[in-house]
Amino acid sequence: MRFIYYLLLLIIILLGATFATLNMQAVTLNYYIDQSTMPLALLLVLTFSGGCVSGLLIGFWLLFKSKLKHFRVRQRLYMIEKELENLRTIPLREKA
Repeated sequence: MRFIYYLLLLIIILLGATFATLNMQAVTLNYYIDQSTMPLALLLVLTFSGGCVSGLLIGFWLLFKSKLKHFRVRQRLYMIEKELENLRTIPLREKA
């Protein structure tokens, strides 16, 4: 299984390297204030990396919110179970 993983990783790296060598044209990136010139492959790698980082940050934020909500619900469940246990142990009063 590891061999297949490393082979797949090698294929992806080789495809990326050949893509980068085929797309070495310089492109001009216009900002609102300034502009810069860089190779197309570098621009694509930076864009892809920025998307991955922002996706990971959003994913971790959603995971954190979910874990926090799960913790609060478990605390509430514990308190409700404790209250139910206390109510079950209270002796019933008979009507006189």
